[in-house]
Amino acid sequence: MQRERRYVVVEGPIGAGKTTLARLLGDHFGADLLLENPADNPFLANFYQDPRRWALSTQLFFLFQRVNQLTGLKQLDLFERPTVADFLFAKDPLFAQINLLDDELALYQRIYTHLAPQVPIPDLVVYLQAPVDTLMARIRRRGTPYERAIDEDYLRRLAEAYGRFFHDYDASPLLIVNNQNLNFVDRPDDFDLLLRRISEMRGPREFFSLGK
Repeated sequence: MQRERRYVVVEGPIGAGKTTLARLLGDHFGADLLLENPADNPFLANFYQDPRRWALSTQLFFLFQRVNQLTGLKQLDLFERPTVADFLFAKDPLFAQINLLDDELALYQRIYTHLAPQVPIPDLVVYLQAPVDTLMARIRRRGTPYERAIDEDYLRRLAEAYGRFFHDYDASPLLIVNNQNLNFVDRPDDFDLLLRRISEMRGPREFFSLGK
């Protein structure tokens, strides 16, 4: 991995394939992996069943989990191994804005603002996009128990929120990838195309997609 890209993040809504791609990039570059651990969140399954009751607990657990995972990265130097993560800390408020009531959101924002300076900024963000019906099909196919209650309306609102967030995101170089027709696991050529696209990036924001 290029020295100026020591910390790479893969992001996207549920079902976009961010963890799969992060693992592939980590293996390819010999990087350390930082992966979200949603199964460790004791509130998540309850949230999908009763979002109103469990939203704040779920959100704060994820917030502190992500901070704990990322604070050590601020000490990285050029001799350390690169790191690939499947979550972007700056995106954390996106879920809060969708799921929390006003007073809960105000509390969350105070905590987030206090913690954010402890977290490093990525050298590159790869944002995965796909249509909502594609995301929904992938979620159903993988059959994760706590995701069974996700409905299409929630997923659509989430995907739209991601789109708005990354439309304005400028803290890191950003590669926007439409992966509706990409299969990085079963078609190695797709992954090679992505690697080439990453290596050729020169601007702060670029796009990559593959038509049928």
